[in-house]
Amino acid sequence: MSVGFRGKEQVVPARTIDLIHPLPGDVDPSTGLGVSPWTFNEHDLQECSPNCRDWGETWVLLLESTETVDLADFAELACGTDSVLSKAACWLALHRNQDFFRWKQGAVQARPAAEIRSRRAERRVQVKAELRIKQWVQFLKARQPLVFNTLDPLHQQWIKSLQQLVGDGAEAIELDFQLSQSLKTARVEANAKDLRHLLIQLGQWDEHRPASIAGTPWSNGFSENLLLEAKELVEKCDRTTPEDENRLDLTAQTCVTIDDAETNDIDDAIALERRQDGSKRLWIHIADPGRLIPEGSPLDLEARRRGSSLYLSRGTLPMFPAELSTGPFSLKTGRHNAAWSTWVDLDPHGDVTDFGILRSWVTPRYRLTYDDADELIDLAPPEETDLAELHELLERRRRWRTDRGALQMELPEGRIRCRDGELSVQVTEPSPSRTMVAEAMILAGAVAARFGSTHNLALPYRSQLPADLPPASELEQLPDGAVRFAAMKRCLSRGLMGTQPSPHFSLGLQAYAQATSPIRRYGDLVVQRQIAAVINAEDPLSEQSMQDLINTFDTAVREGLTISREDQRHWQQVWFERHQSDQWRVDFLRWLRPQDRLGLVRLDDLAMDVAAECPTGSVPGDALVLRVDQVDSQCDQLRLLALAC
Repeated sequence: MSVGFRGKEQVVPARTIDLIHPLPGDVDPSTGLGVSPWTFNEHDLQECSPNCRDWGETWVLLLESTETVDLADFAELACGTDSVLSKAACWLALHRNQDFFRWKQGAVQARPAAEIRSRRAERRVQVKAELRIKQWVQFLKARQPLVFNTLDPLHQQWIKSLQQLVGDGAEAIELDFQLSQSLKTARVEANAKDLRHLLIQLGQWDEHRPASIAGTPWSNGFSENLLLEAKELVEKCDRTTPEDENRLDLTAQTCVTIDDAETNDIDDAIALERRQDGSKRLWIHIADPGRLIPEGSPLDLEARRRGSSLYLSRGTLPMFPAELSTGPFSLKTGRHNAAWSTWVDLDPHGDVTDFGILRSWVTPRYRLTYDDADELIDLAPPEETDLAELHELLERRRRWRTDRGALQMELPEGRIRCRDGELSVQVTEPSPSRTMVAEAMILAGAVAARFGSTHNLALPYRSQLPADLPPASELEQLPDGAVRFAAMKRCLSRGLMGTQPSPHFSLGLQAYAQATSPIRRYGDLVVQRQIAAVINAEDPLSEQSMQDLINTFDTAVREGLTISREDQRHWQQVWFERHQSDQWRVDFLRWLRPQDRLGLVRLDDLAMDVAAECPTGSVPGDALVLRVDQVDSQCDQLRLLALAC
């Protein structure tokens, strides 16, 4: 088939040529203007094209007559002549984006006014949509901060979709087609990492917010209904409950709380009882949030969804609303506090000879910081010897566990903190009081597990499989501290949780259940409720029901750990960004991926173990110098180099 001539905006197909200028069957028309039979040019076509007035008058005539005309008649009406030039100009005009006429099978018909209005409305919508997409692509390419509330609703919707994708992962949501195409146009990869970076540049994502927190219970805080319920509980916390009459009044006992200075949710206290026979009894008091939080209540279910409080560099996201966790749940000094109290008698070697668990009322006499407690343990003033004696008892217990294989790997632990935009490194040093409190909490967990085992009670028991540690002779050749501990830790398996008591290797216990932080860990609250069921002669949860419950809150706990690790990794990157020119002495601990020269080193200045590219052939204990090779906290990138000294 021959090809017709090419106008400025439209190619006239060969089948239309006969309508404009019939030719002999053996003659092919030229494809260029100014050559026979097209003895006109682009200027001629433009001059001959119908103007708006001619166009409108022709539309009125055809609409009133309701007739259909051929191209020649239409050219006669619109241009006053049916010349080849006029017919060519009209054909081109009819095939442009016009609304007045229909062209069908070589005939022209006027469109009704309603159809014209509809087409124009559709075109306005289309033009507006195209402009919105064009503007959106410009936003993406400019990568400058946007004010969300001033954006077009469609752009707001797309930003929310991107935020959801960043939070839930690239495979968790299907993007709108236009949004997906616009990302391609702006050369943005539709993966969570690149989109998070984009949102940060657009000012639509907190650059310090963990991506994994989106879509979790911690992402939006507590609902208004939950906060209202918490407020009501605060108001009625002093009212007597049915269980209160069975509480043992221990308010005359001298007990103390020991925590960091900034801790506001105080969930444990310890005390010493000197008995008439000269023996000493340990008391460990634990907060009792279950007094106010019924199982299955909205606040209980929310705590179960969270699994635990979440500790981030910029602060804590609590398991319960702060009004409760730092209010009536907390063991405050000088106040009547509901508690679960565990008493323990130890033999001269540190083994448990007797114990009891009961509900109580306690009134802590003092709130001590760890520094305060260390001073009292060290000085042991005659008027305040309780802490020194408690420390001696718990050290006895600690030695007992060590004799049974417990691993004691105490090291300073560092965390990056950010308060009011200021970065700092918080290093927690081992100390007598920290060791004492930790041992008391482990003891309470061991007693809770023994109670559960004695009563054939399903609990969220913690356990750990035995580990094949390096021989003592091999460990002794390594420097004591971080290097030796790293060799031991790499042999340990992950902790397990189940409904039946099992040995815990690194604690040196035959059974263990965490039971001392019910304000911060949902599993500890579950332990209290199971023990309460036995004491009250009620039916505790069955083993299957307990397993189902564990599956629920343990998943939430692991999710929280993922968020916390991401948060700490990010703030490490921010810290290294601000110290890119510094260097630090480090000790090589072990290889992570020898083929990539990636090893683990101990950075004592931060009290942290960090991954770094290390010299080939490095062995545990080698002294190296660490520096920053590449870091970008917005892109989650950090590359450290450890070089030989």
